[in-house]
Amino acid sequence: MQKLRTRFVEKVWGVSRLPPLFGHSFQKPIGEVWFEPTRDLDQLLAKYIFASERLSVQAHPTNEQARALGLGTTGKSECWVITHAEPGARIAAGFREKISAEHMQAAALDGSIIDLLDWHEVYPGDAFYIPGGTVHAIGGGVSLIEVQQNNDITFRLFDYGRPRELHLDRGVEIADTAPYPSSLRSRIDGDAGQLVDGPHFDLFYWRCGGEAPFPGLADHPALFIPFSGTVGIGKEDLAVGECAVVHGPRSDMLHGDALLLIAQPRR
Repeated sequence: MQKLRTRFVEKVWGVSRLPPLFGHSFQKPIGEVWFEPTRDLDQLLAKYIFASERLSVQAHPTNEQARALGLGTTGKSECWVITHAEPGARIAAGFREKISAEHMQAAALDGSIIDLLDWHEVYPGDAFYIPGGTVHAIGGGVSLIEVQQNNDITFRLFDYGRPRELHLDRGVEIADTAPYPSSLRSRIDGDAGQLVDGPHFDLFYWRCGGEAPFPGLADHPALFIPFSGTVGIGKEDLAVGECAVVHGPRSDMLHGDALLLIAQPRR
């Protein structure tokens, strides 16, 4: 097991105080905590997002769109797993109804795009897979774990009047204008299950109580991210607020009391 280094990222919409598990205090708001990828698993990035305010309405390209735009070979699909939500907190994924590109651009310019989005009230344990091209936004009062393709190409469509650059033309060009498929929303329910089933990565959840056999893994590295609790892997413990690369398959046992998120890139 190789624990990943953390990087604390300042954001104007972040929080002034991180959960105690991170063991740090900062003078400026922290919006994201990144787990730095390693060479043997550089296709995926895991991070925490802490949103005290509404984040911008945005979209990321698919692999094919990124190549067509000359922005590399990889786009960005991601999955959000909610860790904390204030009462009534919401996220947006896709549109309530199919719209035209022209309508989207006009709505982004006048701010009415927020009324066209499909907003979902969220609770801890909810999960949303956000494929490349999906227009999305995170509301205030939401904390989550994000597992994503390791690329940060972002086209911002609307930012609530903040003085940041928008990318309307490209954002509209790559955006999926259809409603968000309900099949892409799931929830941690029970001791084991799958939250994302490709095409770029798989994301599972798995509960360890006491001592348990190592979960079945494909024969390449995986990210282990504790959603709750602490798990012992070999001679080391992995706790909430940490992330590690683990190579599978393994024949040893896990011990502890934890709910794990396990992510593996597709090969």
